[in-house]
Amino acid sequence: MALSHLERLPPHDIEAEEAVIASLMVDPEAVLAVHGIVKASDFFREKNGWVYDACIALWNRDEVINQITVAHELASRDQLEEIGGQVFLADVIRRLPTSIGAEFYARIVKRDAMYRGLIHAATGILQMAYEAPADIDGVFSRSETLLQKLRGGENFRDFVHIRQLLDAYLDQDPDEIERMELSAIRTGFSDLDTLLNGLKRSDLVIIGARPSVGKSSFALGIARNAAIEQRANVAFFSLEMSSEQLAIRMLSAESGVDSTRLRLGQNTEIEERRVVAAAARLSEANIWFDDSAMLTAAELRAKARRLAGEAKQLDLIVIDYLQLMQGEGNSGRENRVQEISYISRMLKGLARELDVPIVALAQLSRAIENRHPRIPQLSDLRDSGSIEQDADIVLFLSREELHTSLEQWAQQHPDLPESAYPKGVARVDVAKHRNGPIGFVELRFRDRLARFEDWVLRTDDE
Repeated sequence: MALSHLERLPPHDIEAEEAVIASLMVDPEAVLAVHGIVKASDFFREKNGWVYDACIALWNRDEVINQITVAHELASRDQLEEIGGQVFLADVIRRLPTSIGAEFYARIVKRDAMYRGLIHAATGILQMAYEAPADIDGVFSRSETLLQKLRGGENFRDFVHIRQLLDAYLDQDPDEIERMELSAIRTGFSDLDTLLNGLKRSDLVIIGARPSVGKSSFALGIARNAAIEQRANVAFFSLEMSSEQLAIRMLSAESGVDSTRLRLGQNTEIEERRVVAAAARLSEANIWFDDSAMLTAAELRAKARRLAGEAKQLDLIVIDYLQLMQGEGNSGRENRVQEISYISRMLKGLARELDVPIVALAQLSRAIENRHPRIPQLSDLRDSGSIEQDADIVLFLSREELHTSLEQWAQQHPDLPESAYPKGVARVDVAKHRNGPIGFVELRFRDRLARFEDWVLRTDDE
């Protein structure tokens, strides 16, 4: 007679779990394939999760992963004897047929962990239903919360190429574009590129601004210019906005069609043609988005390393934004300042390791709002002075029109005509430049398109 669902073991695959941990101990590259897929808590057999966690801890410290180092790490945690000692580790490695399928095994482990989570959620829903409370709407709400938490922990979603996000606008796949070696990445803004001489490989570039100034749009503009004008491979990590939102924002800026009209499908025939043409241009660009909201420093490093290997060369990494990132939960860091310090050091190390400029957006403190004029300073970087220390370049973005009305501006500048009011003017201050001069440039900001441009004669084309 078949066992009831209460008598059966939940889904698991011990062989797949052991194949994952064995792969990590015999193949230095295996960690790049599996780290973004599974966590130690995803393993059904606890001792397999311990071994996996030990491997990841070694990798986070840039130490070699093999049977000896893993055994030493487990011994330091008083776990080596509990798993069966070095004999268990050696036996797991002996049974591994090949490490080539490490990612495949990891996805099996993750899939079974998701099924176990679903069983747990279903059990909770079943219990609530049996209790039959009067508030049925509350039961539905709590049930939805259980399932949403389960989906929120899913790690299967990874990088999405912009071509996939804009696929609805295209009927055919573009031909492969020949790659070119890039010694420096241009921002695409001529005055800024003249001042910086481009973004150098291995540089950590911080772009700081207060909320609503447009730092995400500025970063998207840099990503777009590098990918289209230099055929650069760009990885864009967004911890605040979804990939779909970013793609639509880029499409609006590229086509010159208001993003609200674009989202509502209110385009005219002429605008529709511009949208299709813009989508075709963007889809030719090598831009990959990752919108994992709860991204840790180690996960970002693993994903960037893997993409760099798959794309053969990575030319630019953009992170929106730095303060939303998390350190490792078991790092033991005492406070957020130390955590941000760890993250900024990791980003600088990753920039050097992958030989790629990393552009990280950063939130500025409220101190700027109590000064006049409201020009950002290095001390305005929130949470950590190490951001300033680790960065090679620090750029500050500001727009006077956001905090000074036309009437206030006229009172402050009685000798100037109202036409000189800085509407649509964005100021970019180069506050730190390790290998060059500092200064500032002005760009034009087109609010309805969320697009920054080189400054040209302003017209009333809006």
